[in-house]
Amino acid sequence: MGAETSPQSGAAVPDDENLLAEQTGQAMYRSDAASQGLGMRLVHVGPGRASMEMRVRPDMLNGHQTCHGGFIFTLADSTFAFACNSRNQATVASGCTIDFLAPGRVGDVLTAHCQEQSLSGRTGVYDVIVTNQHGHRVALFRGRSYRIRGQVIPVPGEDEGEA
Repeated sequence: MGAETSPQSGAAVPDDENLLAEQTGQAMYRSDAASQGLGMRLVHVGPGRASMEMRVRPDMLNGHQTCHGGFIFTLADSTFAFACNSRNQATVASGCTIDFLAPGRVGDVLTAHCQEQSLSGRTGVYDVIVTNQHGHRVALFRGRSYRIRGQVIPVPGEDEGEA
């Protein structure tokens, strides 16, 4: 497996950073009953980015027979969580916004792609684009993150982060 290129800087991302992101993502997913319960699948995770999919089920429809916005929000929020924790530094959301652009329909496969826009000190900004299986945009989500103490998975020889 070769090094990837960072979409933000164009620089090569070392294989060990990609591997750490994948391991962190898999560990988080194993413990994420909410995402699993909604049928979300972690498609990809890399440093500062992640992608997830979710099929819209009949029990996710609102009174207009379209996907309830809360489920679309949850898909975007979960994808944001995987992206902002991808460097194995425990990180939480400090705020977010979402704009709904088009409805999701039963049977649609929604895909959320998250990309880090800024990371400085303990805070980050991440954008998530949610599309359907035809590539049509369903929602735009922006999340703000805050790094807390600790790591997602233990890494031998590394400390637990700063206070």
